[in-house]
Amino acid sequence: MDLAGISRALAKDAGKLRFSAPVTHVYAPLVYARGPHEAYLERWRGGEVLLVGMNPGPFGMVQTGVPFGDVSMVRGWMGIEGRVGRPRKEHPKRPVEGFACRRREVSGRRLWGWARDRFGTPEAFFERFFVTNYCPLAFLEQSGRNLTPDRLRAGEREDLVEVCDRAIRRVVDVLEPRLVVGVGRFAEARLGEALAGWQVEVGGILHPSPASPAANRGWEARAEAQLRALGVEI
Repeated sequence: MDLAGISRALAKDAGKLRFSAPVTHVYAPLVYARGPHEAYLERWRGGEVLLVGMNPGPFGMVQTGVPFGDVSMVRGWMGIEGRVGRPRKEHPKRPVEGFACRRREVSGRRLWGWARDRFGTPEAFFERFFVTNYCPLAFLEQSGRNLTPDRLRAGEREDLVEVCDRAIRRVVDVLEPRLVVGVGRFAEARLGEALAGWQVEVGGILHPSPASPAANRGWEARAEAQLRALGVEI
């Protein structure tokens, strides 16, 4: 199974799950933004390091189908664009505008901005790295506030973890990285469990979220230091 096949299987499995309050809306960009998502998967293959985020951000992957997919970085630096549909149930405060979205995804701007500034071209970055998300779904509360997967009800979180663990193991099996890095504590913890016993090193770096005071004090330098500590030459 290739990456696109893994993605479609993950979307199908995740689509069978049901979530209750405080979740009122679930966005599945692997489905409604499949075009640009699979263009990303087909164009880049990745190298020794697999970076794994938590789940789609409201102004990133939710809009473009690309992990950490800030519109300007996906279109301007990666050269990816495509048709984006709409979720089955859309929150009025969080519309999916696709590549017409003018809001910036700060996490994506930081991560992909670092890749651009450090490596120059997408080809140079993806020769050594690949970026994906652990969970394919975005969750919203009635207010429109983003709800992260770790805050789901216990039983619903367990069902989601089962689906996502299976998918990330398939991704690792295809890409064969030497190092899998969780971007943020949630992703690092999940990878540690999902890949326990696998012949692959697992580590973590700081998440570039603007909600993180540490990330706001120079995320790029901190992330590079953490990658170097994991044996990655930058």
